[in-house]
Amino acid sequence: MKAYILYSTEHCHLCEIAQALIVNELDGSIHQVEVEDIADDDLLLARYGIRIPVLVDVQSKGELQWPFDALSLKKFVGL
Repeated sequence: MKAYILYSTEHCHLCEIAQALIVNELDGSIHQVEVEDIADDDLLLARYGIRIPVLVDVQSKGELQWPFDALSLKKFVGL
């Protein structure tokens, strides 16, 4: 299973759009996506504060930054 982290925060409409896109486009039996709120971590807030939502590949540390669509998401995860 491939693991990813979606850096996000509450009340972020772009984060909600990104999360819905991920749910609709990725197979949960192949891709595990953990949503992490950056608001409670000063280091994450400093790194991702103005860039969220950002999807990170846990293994390669590659980042897919917003804006992304279904095609760029699938390319990022290797579909």
